Amino acid sequence: MNAISSFTSSSIGRKWIVALTGLALFGFVVGHLVGNLQIFLGPESINRYGAFLKSTGELLWLARIGLLVMLVLHIVYTIKLSIENRAARPERYAVTKRRATTFAGRMMIWSGLMVFCFIVYHLLHFTTHNVDPSYAALHDAQGRHDVYRMMVLGFSNKAASAFYILGVGLLAMHLNHGFASLFQTLGLKTTKLAPFWHKTGQALSWLIFIGYASMPVAVLAGVIR
Repeated sequence: MNAISSFTSSSIGRKWIVALTGLALFGFVVGHLVGNLQIFLGPESINRYGAFLKSTGELLWLARIGLLVMLVLHIVYTIKLSIENRAARPERYAVTKRRATTFAGRMMIWSGLMVFCFIVYHLLHFTTHNVDPSYAALHDAQGRHDVYRMMVLGFSNKAASAFYILGVGLLAMHLNHGFASLFQTLGLKTTKLAPFWHKTGQALSWLIFIGYASMPVAVLAGVIR
């Protein structure tokens, strides 16, 4: 316990927690996107995918709980590191550092908190159906939960779609900055590799944003109906 306490209370340990939880969450974001993009293949594909996830039973909820725990740890330790960094540097250095950092970097805490709120809404909307309980009663001809119809109905609401697009936009901005920071913590961001990680982070962030935003946009445009 002393070793764990020392690790979590040290600056290096906290950076590693933020980096590793961020890496795991990034993997989930990509995997979740690949699964959801099956909506463009039609009801059969996305409903089969939904049925497969549901068939995993308790394992699915364990995975969800694990992801939520990692998300909370990621946010908490990011805030702790930010507070420590601000307390450790002189005011003049803080002004200079602010000019050198990007807008995304300065907004990491706030964008992270807003993304957390978006994720909670997303779960209440499409997972637990608290936003609209009628979604739970949607079934296709094979008796599976009609994920396709649920997504179409959900994204047909312009306010919900706008919030969804804003949420994934903030997520992409957060990932863009966090991607390079991740490899810096892991010791893989050298002077030569820094431009590569920066451009890779930008490209992946844009792809993730376009992928997630394409679904509500397609529904609103009538491409998916």
